[in-house]
Amino acid sequence: MLGVTGSIACYKAVDLASKLTQAGAEVDVILTEGARQFITPLTFRSVTGRPSYDDMWSLADHVKHVGLGETADLFVIAPATAHTLAKLAHGLADNLLTVTALAARCPILIAPAMDGGMYEHPATQANVATLCERGVQFAGPAEGRMASGLTGLGRMVEPGDLLAHIRQMLAKDGPLAGRKVVVSTGPTREPLDPVRFISNRSTGKQGLAVAQAALDAGAEVTVVHGPIVEPVPFGATAVSVQTTEEMGDAVLAAAKGADALFMVAAVADFRPNAQSGQKIKKTDEQWGRAIGLEVTLDILSAVKERRDKSGYPRVVLGFAAETHNAFEYGRDKLLRKGLNFIAVNDVMDEDAGFEVDTNKVLLLSSAGVVEEIPLQSKTAVAERLVHHVAKSLNGN
Repeated sequence: MLGVTGSIACYKAVDLASKLTQAGAEVDVILTEGARQFITPLTFRSVTGRPSYDDMWSLADHVKHVGLGETADLFVIAPATAHTLAKLAHGLADNLLTVTALAARCPILIAPAMDGGMYEHPATQANVATLCERGVQFAGPAEGRMASGLTGLGRMVEPGDLLAHIRQMLAKDGPLAGRKVVVSTGPTREPLDPVRFISNRSTGKQGLAVAQAALDAGAEVTVVHGPIVEPVPFGATAVSVQTTEEMGDAVLAAAKGADALFMVAAVADFRPNAQSGQKIKKTDEQWGRAIGLEVTLDILSAVKERRDKSGYPRVVLGFAAETHNAFEYGRDKLLRKGLNFIAVNDVMDEDAGFEVDTNKVLLLSSAGVVEEIPLQSKTAVAERLVHHVAKSLNGN
């Protein structure tokens, strides 16, 4: 449920409602009279496909606030003006939003929005403190330029950041709640000289999607990543590395006592057997002829050796990006590395693998095919992988 109050930041609330709907949430919206001066219920109905309410006295159901408050999983008030904060802190209930807040049995998340000096005023700070004591959570406000032209603390946080807060709150009772999960993602880089390196086409998108799916399932997530194209999801601990050896050290450190490891990274299997401290010139043909390759650290084999002694991580899912004989190579890797699962994908297939937003994988275990996941978004693929790991951890 989304409550919207009278602030110019209402336009951000529309974006938030759209993002929530795209993420699969059912979003009912309550607008105050002040909010209607900026935006209409129809705007929200258009992006959510769900009801929008603005006047409890015109409702056919005169106790609609009770139904809204009882059925919501989370009540988000964004933007929340100083006036609404004061009402909520003092238990006033003179509109549908505030009366629903009193009736709500779900957690409440507030994203304040107000102009210069208002948030820092002692009265507002006292109201915030009162609400925090009651268990209400806050996202923001942020600093920046406000409608008056002043710069300071009071801007509503951006919809993408608020969506991340919402996902984290909704995940608390998920199937991986209390579980420690490690995800590796992205490529590694093996330097040849200060400006050149050996690497691959991985962008890290699939691993980041797995990290977000694990967070949505309630896990405590550490992401060990090479150079990636997108930020690590909000709520995860990020560990940045460059080389395969650095990634191996970071994965082994993070996986101590971990419940699950998703080894999604596309590590460089070879590195130059010599490196130059200066840029190698094109005319230096002797360097080109002399440089050979040597094998890098086998991270999953190192994990297996540690796991055979300690029992952790309890569940390991690896990836096998292949160009041919994908099933055979994937099953061989599964058995040699002692994995619980392996996600095999043929990167030669159209719209699957590197540098795209979609993927399709064949998920194997030692018992055989677990699931053939058809071409779909990497987000959807990640959710299926996390589902199977969660089932394995929970004994299902």
